[in-house]
Amino acid sequence: MSPDTLVLVHGFWVTPRSWEHWITHYEQRGFRVLAPGYPGFEVEVEALNADPTPILKVTVPEIIEHYEAVIRELPAPPIIIGHSAGGAFTQILLDHGFGAAGVAMNSAPTEGVRVVPLSQVKSTFPVLKSPANRHKAVPLSFEQWKYAFTNTFTDEESRALYDRYAIPANGGILWGSVLANFQPGHQDTWVDYHNDARAPLLFVSGSEDHIMPPEIQRSNAKHYKSDTVTEVKQYEGYAHLLPAQHGWERIADEVLDWALTQAASRTA
Repeated sequence: MSPDTLVLVHGFWVTPRSWEHWITHYEQRGFRVLAPGYPGFEVEVEALNADPTPILKVTVPEIIEHYEAVIRELPAPPIIIGHSAGGAFTQILLDHGFGAAGVAMNSAPTEGVRVVPLSQVKSTFPVLKSPANRHKAVPLSFEQWKYAFTNTFTDEESRALYDRYAIPANGGILWGSVLANFQPGHQDTWVDYHNDARAPLLFVSGSEDHIMPPEIQRSNAKHYKSDTVTEVKQYEGYAHLLPAQHGWERIADEVLDWALTQAASRTA
C-alpha cells in the first residue's frame, strides 16, 4: 500500500511556514501532510524574530527526536521531504529506520562531506565569521538572504519572502556542522553510509543554489555505499529557496511521484 502521509522538514533561517504552498498542493492531491516545527518553533515567524530564545536553545538531537516521535505515531511509514538542513535531518531519519522513502532538497551535508564551495562560504559567513556566534541566534540581512536563498528571484519576490519566512539561525548548530569533520567520533549529523536497510533517497539540487550548491549534493550522494537506492536530480535555474520559486509545482509532483514509486517497489 502506498504511503498516504507526507512529513515535510524545514531548514534553518525559516520555519514550517516555508512549506505553506506545498502543504496545500499535496493536500489537494489527497495526502495527509505534516510539517512540524523544531521544538520551540510552534510559534509564528514574527514571534521568533521578536524573541529568538527557542532558536538558541534547540539542538540537533532534540530536532531528530521530535520528528521521530511524530513519525512513530503514524500508522505507516511516511514519505519524508526535507529542505536545506531539513535535507540532512531527512537523511538521519532514514538512517534511523524512519520513512518509506526520502527526498533531500538542496540538502545540507551530513558528516564526512568535506566539499566547501566558495559560494557556501560567502552564504554562511554571517554566522561563521566569529566563533562568538556559536552562542547566538544569527539573522541574515536582506542582502545576505538574497545571495544565499533567492539569488535567482526578483528583488520584489526576495523581499516578500524575506519578510514572510526569514528568522535567525542557531549559530552553535552551524558551527557544529563545520567542526564535525575535524572532531573524533560520531557527531550530530552522522549517518551510516553503509546502511543497506535505509529507505530510498533522492537528492534534489538547484543548479544556482549558493548555500548548498550541486557539488555538495553530488558529494553527499557519493558517500553512500549502501545497497539501496540513492539518486541525484538537478533542476536548472533554481536557487536555494527552490520550494518557493516559480515552477515549484512540477518539482513537488516529480519528487513525490519518485518517492511513491520507490516506496511501492520496496513493498512489492
